[in-house]
Amino acid sequence: MHTSPDNSAPADDQVGQLVLDNLQTAVVVIDAELRVTYLNQAAEVLLGASARQLRGQPLESLLHVPGLPAMLTETLQRQQPVLQHDLPFAPPGGPAKRLDCWLTPLDATGSHRLVLEIAATGPLGDAQRESQLLAQQEANRLMLRGLAHEIKNPLGGLRGAAQLLERELADPDLTEFTQIIIGEADRLKHLVDRMLSSELAPEMARVSVHEVLERVRTLVGADLPPDIRIDCDYDPSLPDLWADREQLIQAFLNLVRNAVQAVDEAGCRPGRVLLRTRVRRRVTIAGRHHRLLVQVDVIDNGPGVPEHLREQIFHPLITGRPTGTGLGLSIAQSLISRHEGCINFHSEPGNTVFSVLLPIAGEHR
Repeated sequence: MHTSPDNSAPADDQVGQLVLDNLQTAVVVIDAELRVTYLNQAAEVLLGASARQLRGQPLESLLHVPGLPAMLTETLQRQQPVLQHDLPFAPPGGPAKRLDCWLTPLDATGSHRLVLEIAATGPLGDAQRESQLLAQQEANRLMLRGLAHEIKNPLGGLRGAAQLLERELADPDLTEFTQIIIGEADRLKHLVDRMLSSELAPEMARVSVHEVLERVRTLVGADLPPDIRIDCDYDPSLPDLWADREQLIQAFLNLVRNAVQAVDEAGCRPGRVLLRTRVRRRVTIAGRHHRLLVQVDVIDNGPGVPEHLREQIFHPLITGRPTGTGLGLSIAQSLISRHEGCINFHSEPGNTVFSVLLPIAGEHR
């Protein structure tokens, strides 16, 4: 029986393109003049620009990696693959990375083209760092639940005893002291409630991240210190998130207030906090791969996170500010992790960036 070919099957070149665009490593093809002729989606993410912007550009002007020029020269002269490990690279607007680079000549076509493969490595890759942060957040959550239980029970008894004592006091002036006891018990209860606020299950719906951020700007802007401003740089093409609006507001409120307070208490003037939104592609968080995510950066020009606090910055009760409670970042991380997202950061004096990664709504169809 004669069967006609399946014209619906994708052509080999389409399959090849699909494979390249789903690789986790960046792939760049370079011509004999060392200009970019092709790059996959991972390379676009690494270089911080689209393929349309990067094609035809000299590789060395895009990828400032010490040792890369020597690799190019050696590969062209020897026409043999060259591998270099642990090369430093500072991507646009992101933390420094270490790269493994492979250069392979494509001499079969006689065009003297090269294929450059790039894999981001340590000291901690983004996925490994995010997994560690989420594991630590779960440990923090369990610790806080136990701590809150141990604190709230005696607090209730303390407050009740103070109220009973107040009724028995003959001297009205002494009630000042019982009111102090009651007030401090209420303050500690409020603190514990804040510690447990991220335990509530999110009520998911489609949410505009920009509407959430504008709400946060309004709330923080109502009490903004002099000479500090909150700016925005939004990508208007971003799709909706699948999220709990109120929990997102609380998470971003904690991050933005933390940034404003860091700038203010350090006396940085003029002070600036920037809210920036972008799309991120192909990120794995807690073992789940996401094709598309929203990245929200909260950037400030404050003094930066102290070096000795960087490994514990998301732990509860850890703070670098004299007036801080050490709960804002821990609660924000917990709220974001409940949305299958993650918060990471990089910091240097004058440029601290807390980046929130959240899956878009389309992944939850």
